[in-house]
Amino acid sequence: MVPGRVGMYVCGPTVYDYAHIGNARPVVVFDVLYRLLKRLFPKVTYVRNITDVDDKINARASESGEDIQTITRRTTEAFHEDMAALGALEPDVEPRATAHIEQMIAMIERLIEAGHAYEEQDHVLFDVPSMADYGRLSGHNRAQLIDGARVEVAPYKRDPADFVLWKPSTAELPGWDSPWGRGRPGWHIECSAMSGEYLGRTFDIHGGGQDLIFPHHENEIAQSRCAHPDDGFARLWMHNGYVMVEGEKMSKSLGNYFTVHELLDEYPGEAIRLVLLQTHYRQPLDFTRAAIAEARATLDRLYGALRKAAEAAPADGGNVPDAVLDALGDDLNTPLALAGLHELSGALNKAADDDRSRCAAELLAAGAVLGLLQDDPEAWFKWRPPGAEAIDEGAIEALIAERLEARRAKDFALADRIRDDLADRGIILEDGAEGTTWRRG
Repeated sequence: MVPGRVGMYVCGPTVYDYAHIGNARPVVVFDVLYRLLKRLFPKVTYVRNITDVDDKINARASESGEDIQTITRRTTEAFHEDMAALGALEPDVEPRATAHIEQMIAMIERLIEAGHAYEEQDHVLFDVPSMADYGRLSGHNRAQLIDGARVEVAPYKRDPADFVLWKPSTAELPGWDSPWGRGRPGWHIECSAMSGEYLGRTFDIHGGGQDLIFPHHENEIAQSRCAHPDDGFARLWMHNGYVMVEGEKMSKSLGNYFTVHELLDEYPGEAIRLVLLQTHYRQPLDFTRAAIAEARATLDRLYGALRKAAEAAPADGGNVPDAVLDALGDDLNTPLALAGLHELSGALNKAADDDRSRCAAELLAAGAVLGLLQDDPEAWFKWRPPGAEAIDEGAIEALIAERLEARRAKDFALADRIRDDLADRGIILEDGAEGTTWRRG
């Protein structure tokens, strides 16, 4: 451990399709943790990998006829674009599995030498019975481990729980030369090799979804600790809960399978992000379209406070109030931190003129550590879905001026008609003491 430094590894995507909302939850959760750590420690290294060699990718290439490299390049770019739209910062390091085959092979060789792995029928497998406390992270007994893994019955396994470190590749599949012939790595060895390469054999935080506890993270621990028995691997494990959709398990067959890409065609990214933060990260999350609409309305209120205080907007960032930092420091309690955000918004709305700048700065700073309120208020209210009807802003302002003249002339029927016509086109007018503003509904 190096004082003042934090290393964090989070399992990233397997790039063969658009990321769904379940993939997005750990990205957003650990993005908040990353933002918090960067405020508390002088040096933070956040590593999130890209799995670009996997049987799912191979299957997608076989189904589509598309080249594997084309699939992984296209879907990686889409992942980056979608996560950026959710306000996620880029990790400090984003290693690709295919660029670290040498490190994987070296780790497998160490495991064989140490008696924790064996070669059989062109495969290399981890010998699970060789590790006395295998299963400690998940807390499963041996029968549960085997059942939970839905283990493949294979003649090359000495024990049903043994898992693949290296497997042979046919001519049409990706493959690399190795001491065991041309082949490719198993899924689990990738993260062990990449975390060790960039964070060392012992690091601070390992994160990912609850679904990865077993077998993926259990197997990472086994590989890393048995290859380097004098080191401890991850000191702290953090897992976000499952995502349900409309109260049911997310499933394409049920029609409730949401990709981030398609949701961004309907909603601003911050609204989606807020839904993911309103439930504590360790709890299951029920993701609904109604929740996104409610989150957008919530952000309207927060941005509305900043909009009214636009003239008091601080030139420099403010300090995050202790209440928000304390909430996040308590096992990343984002619901409590969001409550603090609402209190700050209320304080801004009530603030005297000489205190508005400080209140606005605190609200912006608290929003920043949560990855929220990152837009200009005017841009937020004028956001429209891609492909939606483009309404000339000058024309809107002209209609607002015409409505104002109608109200002055007591022609309330015309004023109401202008308001209703704009509402039909998705433009909501809001009258206040300082005049009329508009936003997209």
